[in-house]
Amino acid sequence: MPEYKDYYKIMGVARDVGQDELKRVYRRLARKYHPDVSKEKDAEARFKEVQEAYEVLKDPQKRAAYDQLGSNWRQGQEFRPPPDWGQNFEFSNAFGDQEGGFSDFFSSLFGGAARGGARARGAGGRGFAMAGDDQVAAIEIDLEDSFSGGTQTIELKSGQGAARTLKITIPQGIVEGQRIRLAGQGSPGHGGGPSGDLYLEVRFRKHKLFQVEGRDVTLTLPVAPWEAALGATVPTPTLAGPVDLRIPANAKAGQRMRLKGRGLPGATPGDQYVVLKIVLPPADTPEARELYERMQRELPFDPRVELQ
Repeated sequence: MPEYKDYYKIMGVARDVGQDELKRVYRRLARKYHPDVSKEKDAEARFKEVQEAYEVLKDPQKRAAYDQLGSNWRQGQEFRPPPDWGQNFEFSNAFGDQEGGFSDFFSSLFGGAARGGARARGAGGRGFAMAGDDQVAAIEIDLEDSFSGGTQTIELKSGQGAARTLKITIPQGIVEGQRIRLAGQGSPGHGGGPSGDLYLEVRFRKHKLFQVEGRDVTLTLPVAPWEAALGATVPTPTLAGPVDLRIPANAKAGQRMRLKGRGLPGATPGDQYVVLKIVLPPADTPEARELYERMQRELPFDPRVELQ
């Protein structure tokens, strides 16, 4: 029967450790115990433990499933997975259960799955493979790119000035802050280990018409005073093209109107909000001044009545 492994204890981190801190700890421990360079006692065994712990804790699916076991188990305690183990979780098994790989405990939970993680093979500190680091880069796309999805070619420059060209697929409806994963495009591995992944964090270029919040977009729509006062049907831009928007009579400046489902696409599409901006015609001709003076005389209107 396999023995329980406390992956948090092995890494020396708290159970609520963030991914950035986890990665820093992993890099430090991997350098410390890598058998090709380490002089520590039992470096090979410790290196394997660290690789296995990091493989689980860095993966949101595996970590969430592992955390379901609770914190009452002890390191080395005999372990059998619960009867309903793995329900509602799906684990990658791209690498299979290779010789010299992860422990029986890991295999009892994840079936030997390892998504590109570093695998320890061989003996005596020879033939060990380490996966390359994941990398993150920010890219800017147009709002229309997210609305339509599709492919485009980008150029990324490294800190040394070298550039590489990548063809990427932009998922329809992607929002700011989400990442596009390019498998194997990160730092190269060591000793035959796989390359890390490249994550492209999406940002939107400033749009001339729309502001974005999540999947919702907002448009400021200029209207004439008579359109706001009498009501009107006004052509209004949306990401899918112009639509006719009905402005109600006696509309006010700053009034928000909602176009349901006209934002960015998704399982629940975003909405478009239209904020009315009343634009006054200039009094730059005698006729225009006369019209404003007539309105002043004949309309019982006090714009500051709310201040009284």
